[in-house]
Amino acid sequence: MSDLLTAEEYRAIAAGLSLPQNAFIDGTYRPALSGRTFATINPATGETLTEIAACGPEDVDLAVGKAREAFDDGRWSHLHPGARKEVLIRLCKLMTREARELAVMESLDSGKTIHDCETVDLPEAIHVIKWHAELIDKIYDQVAPASDDHIAMVLREPVGVVGLVLPWNFPLLMLAWKIGPALAAGCSVVVKPTAETTLTALRVAELAMQAGLPRGVLNVVTGSGPEVGEPLGRHPDVDMVSFTGSTATGRRFLHYSADSNLKEVVLELGGKNPCIVLEDAEDLDAVAAHVVNGAFWNMGQNCSAASRLIVHEAVQEPLLARIRAHAREWVLGDPLDPQVRVGALVSAAHFQKVSAYLEAARQETILLGGNSPAAGFIEPTVVQAGRGSRMAVEEIFGPILTVIPVSSFEEAIAVANDTEYGLAASIFTANGKRALRGARMLRAGTVTVNSFGEGDITTPFGGYRQSGFGGRDNSIHAHDQYTQLKTIWLDLTDHADTALD
Repeated sequence: MSDLLTAEEYRAIAAGLSLPQNAFIDGTYRPALSGRTFATINPATGETLTEIAACGPEDVDLAVGKAREAFDDGRWSHLHPGARKEVLIRLCKLMTREARELAVMESLDSGKTIHDCETVDLPEAIHVIKWHAELIDKIYDQVAPASDDHIAMVLREPVGVVGLVLPWNFPLLMLAWKIGPALAAGCSVVVKPTAETTLTALRVAELAMQAGLPRGVLNVVTGSGPEVGEPLGRHPDVDMVSFTGSTATGRRFLHYSADSNLKEVVLELGGKNPCIVLEDAEDLDAVAAHVVNGAFWNMGQNCSAASRLIVHEAVQEPLLARIRAHAREWVLGDPLDPQVRVGALVSAAHFQKVSAYLEAARQETILLGGNSPAAGFIEPTVVQAGRGSRMAVEEIFGPILTVIPVSSFEEAIAVANDTEYGLAASIFTANGKRALRGARMLRAGTVTVNSFGEGDITTPFGGYRQSGFGGRDNSIHAHDQYTQLKTIWLDLTDHADTALD
């Protein structure tokens, strides 16, 4: 992607955007069958961007029916993997051509900074889809060991019709995480974006049709959780659901599956992720930069955010001084200004939720920030609190970092694991053996050493305990959740010769 533009240029692009309004079903935009709509709001200004189709169970039925037709007649599921690859690569080319407009649309809809949308979300979303497209014709099936009289083949087959339920914190990137492997595997999908952030999913579905994806293979049904998400989770003709979002909502999809057709369910859920800094950590300035990025990236609206800083008391003060210095670089303001690193929280409701934690923080020791300069915006905040406080236990999903001092490696690991979650963790130390030992002891799906991160597309992403269930996003392992394994057993015995004997 080319260099960033000016704030004025981004605002001009925003003013000229044509925003999608209707659901995308069977290859075309359709209003809700009820005719109802809901407003999608720019969280940075409070202004209505457009009215979106408020779909209901009848629209879910229509989308699932079209997806089932597409899957069963093989227009996509029976294509050679190389042919599916070519369609998905054409989609990536179209997304690249419209990347700037998609980035602005994403920023307007979610409050995310244009800096992140341009430099992270768009290029990474395109890369993810392309990576899965390139992978699909290079995955070999297997031949199991058997006797000379038999051949046992183990084949992957697409699971069928898949419901993909997206979060609002990374709308486009999480769409790519799911449709990349699902479409590459040959599934037909029904996407349910959140009501807060619907625009880019709709536009990508339109681009996918232009790229040659057959009708009915990629459908996007817009609306609320009760009206769209639950009917999708309960639908008897949906074979599998992949959900990213809160742990509380994820639990519901397990109930929906149990109450309906026992569809497969994969959940990527919340986190209260520890960042351990031990007394021998090298280059505290670099450590501070990682901590600040981990805590405040995307306004802390990140399931893998480094929201708990567990720091050895011997380096607490020098590290906090450097954290304050780096936090000053995270400017808060208009998301369309490329100099801004902290934009608006996604909605008024979420802003109220995070603001309540600011009130709780005032019962602790606020080391930095602690204010809301305008509705929808919360400045980067650092709070010192006890390991059992609300600030240290509950997932805030905002730009608030909780500091917990410890006096030993053993205490640091114990505090880190003292949570119901287990998505991500990081550990900073110059002692290689201790780093590896700590990484093994931390109960999390991804552990980074001397850095903050989530790995990349080649590494599986998901969590332990209440952070995940049933599978992993990213990497070759993501394909597993969108396929079924079939065994074909061939008997090579010549039964005619045996009968003669």
